[in-house]
Amino acid sequence: MSKQASLVIGVDVGGTFTDVFCLDEATGRASIAKVPSVRGDQATGFLAGIRAEVDDLGRVATIVHGTTVGTNALLERKGARTGLITTAGFRDVLEMRRRDRPTTWGLWGQFVPIIPRDLRLEVAERTLADGTIRTAVDLDGVRAAAATLLAAGCEAVALVFINAYANPANEQAAAAALRAVWPTPHVSVSTDILPEIREFERTSTTALNAYLQPPVGSYLTQLTTRLGASGFAGEVLIVQSNGGVTTVPTASAVPVRTALSGPAAGVIACAEIARAAGFPNVITCDMGGTSFDVSLIADGVAAEAPQTAIDFGLVVRSPMIEITTIGAGGGSIARVDRGGLLQIGPESAGSDPGPVAYGRGNDRPTVTDANLVLGRINAERPIGGALTRLDVEAAERAIARHVGEPLGLSPAEAAAAIVRVANARMAGAIRLISIERGHDPKRFLALAFGGGGSLHIGALVTEVGLAGALVPRFPGVTSALGCVLADMRQDHVHTINRLVGQVDFAALSASTAALIADKQAALDRAGVAFAGRRVEVSADLSYLGQTHTVATPLPWQPDQPLTQAGVEAAFASAYRTAYGRVLEGLAVRLLNLRIAVIGVRPKLDLAVLAPAPVAGRTPQLGERRLFVAGSYRTVPVLDRAALPVGALVEGPAILEQSDTTIVVEAAHTARVDPFGNLIMTARA
Repeated sequence: MSKQASLVIGVDVGGTFTDVFCLDEATGRASIAKVPSVRGDQATGFLAGIRAEVDDLGRVATIVHGTTVGTNALLERKGARTGLITTAGFRDVLEMRRRDRPTTWGLWGQFVPIIPRDLRLEVAERTLADGTIRTAVDLDGVRAAAATLLAAGCEAVALVFINAYANPANEQAAAAALRAVWPTPHVSVSTDILPEIREFERTSTTALNAYLQPPVGSYLTQLTTRLGASGFAGEVLIVQSNGGVTTVPTASAVPVRTALSGPAAGVIACAEIARAAGFPNVITCDMGGTSFDVSLIADGVAAEAPQTAIDFGLVVRSPMIEITTIGAGGGSIARVDRGGLLQIGPESAGSDPGPVAYGRGNDRPTVTDANLVLGRINAERPIGGALTRLDVEAAERAIARHVGEPLGLSPAEAAAAIVRVANARMAGAIRLISIERGHDPKRFLALAFGGGGSLHIGALVTEVGLAGALVPRFPGVTSALGCVLADMRQDHVHTINRLVGQVDFAALSASTAALIADKQAALDRAGVAFAGRRVEVSADLSYLGQTHTVATPLPWQPDQPLTQAGVEAAFASAYRTAYGRVLEGLAVRLLNLRIAVIGVRPKLDLAVLAPAPVAGRTPQLGERRLFVAGSYRTVPVLDRAALPVGALVEGPAILEQSDTTIVVEAAHTARVDPFGNLIMTARA
């Protein structure tokens, strides 16, 4: 690597745009770029985004990447042809799931597993729930199953044995036999991926990992090769869905942990931005071209979930930042259904063909088209650089035809209705993660990011009753900023499944220390400089007889072993926080132990994002007609980058910058804080 390599670059590839955040650690200078994503070829958009900011890739020390390759492969069912080898009698676990339905109250619904039944093969073996091996694995059967799957054209294979979490001996013996005959490294073994109780979740996660290994591994190999050919000699790191980063080899081996990596990076950035600005309680609102993602940060800590469903029935059990997603992005299509109701999404025009105003063949109106017709977006300065002008007239005609005429509304009224319905859907997602979980929205600010979040955030504050809104300095590239801020993280989980009184805590502490040392060594091998390290140990605990567990942080010190009293006290505190009381006298069950070893990367001083005064540059760009409260009125248009720290903006007003447009509603004022954030609150 060049001695002058001082740039750290975060790259988030979304469905519509590829976002780049570039930090020069030597000078503290930060810059951004936003270029169109290339559908089917993310690497091209990735390199175009970097080259928009950096001529010489030899100056780049580290590239941190949030990728949607895995997520898109799952949503579009474009993973590898994959086989499953499992215990005799359990080939249908993947299809039976938890017997849930796509719509809770619907009578219809179907699920097609990613591995068809003829590629789910059984072999003789049986391990009991207590770890006793009743039947040794038939290794000849494993080899025969592998031959059958290869003959059927499988590129990858998942190996999942019943109760392997309790004793991995049969599964590990089968894995060795399988790898000896399988011609690629695309072999996923459940005790390597998720050594945890619950058969469906373990089977699903392992199968999805195998399904993603070829496309994700191929993409990362192609990307690193093209970067090397372009002169890059630094380190490439990949964001995981838990908000931490990992190396390319690890991401290629366990790609299932990269699902939702881009949105997770955005939440990491939001937590850091909000902390620096003095707001520990925020709800992140990421509106991109295809979706609206929300997450809750309370007391400075992002909510985490042990699992998620990428799509119906596609369950991934892995520690991750909890993100709720709905189909309400800028490209979401508006339509009037057979009942005469206006609906928004989930179908999206995406980036290709994109909204009607893009002029690429789509004739159905989108949320972006509605914002354009209402004057909220500048037709002459579209973000992203792909177009020089947006076609307002075409957008207006499409809205009139598909929404206005069926509902008896003028084009402007129809466009306003589209925005109101989109806002209502987004407000529902915010209520789901806040009010419905016992959080008072008056304690939270909405933190808007993504290319479209700032257009709608003021209306969402009013509709939900939030305390206000925070718009970061570069909202359109917040996920790319999060890539730069994310720490490296190594996770491990294993099942104990015993009453706390039956656990040998001395042995458990010793094995935990050994696992932590192993994860520390993995951080050492990554070759990344850390500002520090920390260890988090937690457990999934419940009272005897309960099905659901409570995630409980445990006190961990290398020289102070875990104890029964310490675990029970930690559980009582966590249970009281979750439910308001404890159940005295009931035994406590320890289901899973979780370990996270985190390499803390050097932090960015967010003050570098504050606008620097430029002599002769004035905030006023002009005026524009904006549809407000049923009619058009002329409002000021301001250059956000020219607003100095402390500047106050009275709504209604429009603020423009290269990566987004911000609408300050008539009921709000906005001020620029010392970090360049825009803080919106209701008028006094």
